Amino acid sequence: MKTLPYQPDQSNLAYSVGVTLDRFIKLKQSDFPFASGELSQLLRDIALAAKIVNRETNRAGLSNIGGAFGQTNIQGEEQQKLDVIANIRFMRALSKGGEVCAIVSEEEDDVIDLQNNSGKYVVAIDPLDGSSNIDVNISIGTIFSIYRRKTPVGSPITSEDIMQPGNQQVAAGYVLYGSSTMLVYTTGFGTNGFTYEASLGEFFLSHPNIQAPQTGTIYSINEGLEYEWQSGITSFVKSCKEKHYQSRYIGSLVADFHRNLLKGGIYLYPATLKNPNGKLRLLYEANALAFIIEQAGGKASDGKQRILDIQPEDLHQRTPLFIGSALMVEDAEQLVQISETEITG
Repeated sequence: MKTLPYQPDQSNLAYSVGVTLDRFIKLKQSDFPFASGELSQLLRDIALAAKIVNRETNRAGLSNIGGAFGQTNIQGEEQQKLDVIANIRFMRALSKGGEVCAIVSEEEDDVIDLQNNSGKYVVAIDPLDGSSNIDVNISIGTIFSIYRRKTPVGSPITSEDIMQPGNQQVAAGYVLYGSSTMLVYTTGFGTNGFTYEASLGEFFLSHPNIQAPQTGTIYSINEGLEYEWQSGITSFVKSCKEKHYQSRYIGSLVADFHRNLLKGGIYLYPATLKNPNGKLRLLYEANALAFIIEQAGGKASDGKQRILDIQPEDLHQRTPLFIGSALMVEDAEQLVQISETEITG
């Protein structure tokens, strides 16, 4: 029998389509010798659910699944139909995969115990961030955090498994449903982005080893709340305007964060009179994005301390968030701390 060693075809017809998410995960599996493949499978489960949600958002205007669902979640926010759909899809994917023992979701009042005591991971997720923008065709997203459970495998879950600070995350990511659909994630070894190729049904590596610029010229904040800010935030925004920085605020956290991650900038949702503890949720919004930005060389803070070092005390705990290019976050922190010193002094 004759054999011929394989040689990659170098002709113009044989252009590379790139590295798929599945292949990339397999290549990086050695980063987690303790995981025995479960974490890799969990990331694939999330990617599958994201593909389904992507399909639903793309046809929202044609299938009467836009608009309000008629209920509110525990935060008092009106649920959109796609909020409910996305929650169902991610719950189903995570429960059937077998790797997860519990889920914390923005759309659920309590921890969802999957009754899977052999599961090694806890997932905290915002199934569809920015869903109020669906009806006007603005980018929305999914945000997720993955933690390794603290209690022994085989035992029932406890609050120790759930209420972990962000520095205990083993993986985190987001999916951006926009002009193209992207999945960006980190497992603590850099941040990588994958773009969805719908005709092939695959995510392909498009943004390897993302590095956030150390500074930028974009600031993202809801200036409609200016009269509810503390003086340090007002001073920071004023300094941005004096430097002729660009104000860019979509009102969709994932979209605003993604732009600043790639281009350089800062996103701020500070404490306000209405929300003195901030508005964004620690467990399934701030922690995930903080892990991602730090792995890309940026910074995330609540104005006083590192987001990832905050010990959660409540399932739906809120926090102020300053996140993005490291030098811009440090400037904002400094002005906030100066203003608080002046008040207390």
